Parts: sequence; structure tokens; C-alpha cells
Amino acid sequence: MEFRHLGRSGLMVSEISYGNWLTHGSQVEEDAAKQCVQAALDEGITTFDTADVYAATKAEEVLGRALKDVRRESLEIFTKVYWPTGPGRNDRGLSRKHLTESIHASLRRLQTDYVDLYQAHRFDYETPLEETLKTFDDLVRQGKVLYIGVSEWTAEQIAQALKIADEMGFDRIVSSQPQYSMLWRVIESEVVPLSEKEGIGQIVWSPIAQGVLTGKYLPGGQPPEGSRATDKSGGSNMIARWMRDDVLTRVQELKPIAADLGLSMAQLAIAWVLQNPNVSSAIIGASRPEQVRDNVRASGVKLDADVLRRIDDVLGPIVERDPSKTESPRTRP
Repeated sequence: MEFRHLGRSGLMVSEISYGNWLTHGSQVEEDAAKQCVQAALDEGITTFDTADVYAATKAEEVLGRALKDVRRESLEIFTKVYWPTGPGRNDRGLSRKHLTESIHASLRRLQTDYVDLYQAHRFDYETPLEETLKTFDDLVRQGKVLYIGVSEWTAEQIAQALKIADEMGFDRIVSSQPQYSMLWRVIESEVVPLSEKEGIGQIVWSPIAQGVLTGKYLPGGQPPEGSRATDKSGGSNMIARWMRDDVLTRVQELKPIAADLGLSMAQLAIAWVLQNPNVSSAIIGASRPEQVRDNVRASGVKLDADVLRRIDDVLGPIVERDPSKTESPRTRP
């Protein structure tokens, strides 16, 4: 496993991190989750990403139990806040009340005294940005949070936050967590240039495009049973945008490129996002330990310019590049 700085901060993170955006409920599911976490640790992953909203707060609990006996100083634990975690009007958003209550709840569920990175899961149009940033700064000063970041914020929103932080002397944002893959490149034109200038690193999610870039979905065919595309709990909604024959056909054309490099399709997809020097870490998820062991082989892989051009030639017009696709709800959900 190779390591990178999180933006221009002093924090080192594993360039592949483990995310537990999974629905945990039954004992079997928790056992599988613990096995995946152990596989991640065995493979050298030290960075673990979750959120209070995942599995209605249960994902943090599962991760806390899975990491309970691991030396805390050897880990980087990231979580996020914004989406509803209860029925009340203040059980959501980035207000001082919700941020303060949510960090305490997350720390209890994760069984830790602090998180290494606390991220605003979306931009909150209903809370003054000064209030959010002052609260984040207070949490840093209290030692409950070491660094602060954002997820799915536009370049304009990030720039606005940096300006306020600099004027008020608040702790600055060090990371951005956007969706990023060969197919979804909306951060490249605005977020990445700003982040490079301001010392912000990307922690990217869905580098294999919800599984589409594994090549297991065939044009004109039925999705494999048990795959993300058949997940009635919500996973199928995320992947639906890619389940078109024109997309699936072009993805199949990536297979010879992966084969020439001796990589699996998933490894090629993860290695591709890691070629971007502004990416600090790529988040992988897994339902089986074997998936973790396969995906981490992308660490340290270097793709030359010819390979990158071949990929671009194959994917061509199906790549999404529009920065306006980065959106937060205008009103809190």
C-alpha cells in the first residue's frame, strides 16, 4: 500500500481507503463487514470512511466495532454530517446544533475520542456558512476533530468557505470528497484546479462507477443476481444512469486495455483515478473480502500517457464532464 498527503496537510492517508456505505442489519451482514474491514487492514489500508447517515447510523456502529481492538493511532477515521439522522427539523443540515450533536453521536458509535476528518456531506443553503465553519473550528479546537473537509461541494462553494476561513482565522478545508471515475469527471474543470491552488486533496468515491467499470454488466443482458443494479434498497437508483447499452458497450472495450496491463477491470478503474495527482485517496467498498484484496492491487500502478489516451478514445462521448452536475439540495431533506 502506498500513501499520500491529504491535500497540503501533514496527514498521510492510504491511497486506497475503505468505505462502508453498506446496509448492515443481520448478524451475517455484520460478520461479512468485519471480514472486509480485516481484509482492508491486512492489505495495508489505514484510512476508513463512513457517514452518520449510512444505514441509518448503523454503518458507524459496525465500523466502530470492527476497529475496536485496533491501535487508534494507526488509523485515519473519516465521517460525514448533513443528511437526516432523525425525525426532527434540526436532525439534519450544518447548523451549530446539528454539527455539535452529530459529532458526539458519531464518536459514540465509532467508539473513539476523535475523528481524523469531519466532512460536510453537502452544502447547506439554510445555514450561514460562517456558522458552519465556526462550529467546525470549535470542534477542532476541542480535539474532537483533527481536520475538516467537504463532500460534493462546487468550486464556488469551496472558494467561499476558504475566503471566510482566511478572514476569520478558522481552520481551513483540507479535503473534498466527490464522485470521480473514468465515466464521471465533473470535478476536473473547476474543483480540481481550485483544489490544487488551495492545497485541498480529493478523496474520491465510486471510482468503479457503482460496479459498471468492472465490466460485469453486458449490453442487452440482465444484471447479475445480487449485483448493485438489482439492489432494491437504493443501489439500483445510483447505477441506473450507466445502465445503457451505449455505455456498457464501450466499457466492454476497456477489457483489452486491462488485459494488456495484467489488471482486472476494477484495478484499472481505481488506478485511473489515482493517476490524478490531486487525488489523495480512492474509496473502495466491498461485500466480500476477496473484493478488497483485488482492488488494493491498484495501489502503486502507473498508467502511461498512451494508456490514458486509449481509455479516452474508447469512452469518448459517454463521459460526463459538466461541473453543474455537482449539486446540493436547495432545502434540507
